[in-house]
Amino acid sequence: MGLSQFFSPGTEVMKRGGVSRRGLLTTGSATVALAPFTRFASAEAVDRAPAAPLLGKPVDVELTVNGQNHRLALDPRVTLLDALREHLGLTGTKKGCDQGQCGACTVLVGDRRVLSCLTLAASLRAPVVTIEGIASPNGDLHPMQQSFIDHDAFQCGYCTPGQIISAIACVKEGHAESASEIREYMSGNLCRCAAYPHIVAAIQQAKPQMEKA
Repeated sequence: MGLSQFFSPGTEVMKRGGVSRRGLLTTGSATVALAPFTRFASAEAVDRAPAAPLLGKPVDVELTVNGQNHRLALDPRVTLLDALREHLGLTGTKKGCDQGQCGACTVLVGDRRVLSCLTLAASLRAPVVTIEGIASPNGDLHPMQQSFIDHDAFQCGYCTPGQIISAIACVKEGHAESASEIREYMSGNLCRCAAYPHIVAAIQQAKPQMEKA
């Protein structure tokens, strides 16, 4: 059985439809030859098209951070983390993974610890407290800050602001009754230097001092 027997039915169909194989090949070649010109024409048309409307039109945002009120004009997509660092100059809050996985950007919103990299600045109504705002007005360190120093609960220090803020919340939430409970409720804050035993000890020391205050 020759190959012509497989192609003959298709050939006859094309002939009956008024298109020969030669005509189909000629048309196809012309289409391929014109394709580059068609593509450039489309690109030129796109270049002449009016620009899309700006998605991030600034909105007025009011933030209370560390007891101070701030009025900002921000893109509605700006996170609290970027608002703090880029617009208010509060760089103590660190940008680690920027995906809510490491806890380096933890701040207090009201009495809750919040991952500022996943929080839109424009969505906030409650006051924000960062690492810069936890010491007393006269400069005395917060008990948790002093305890971290006493127990050497950091090495490189990059994660420390988030660790301290989260540790303060951990005590206020009532989740610092035992070492195992502290480890559980601090598990969202990663320390690449593995200072975890010192962090637990620091929280245990600061807890009674915070409860007295």
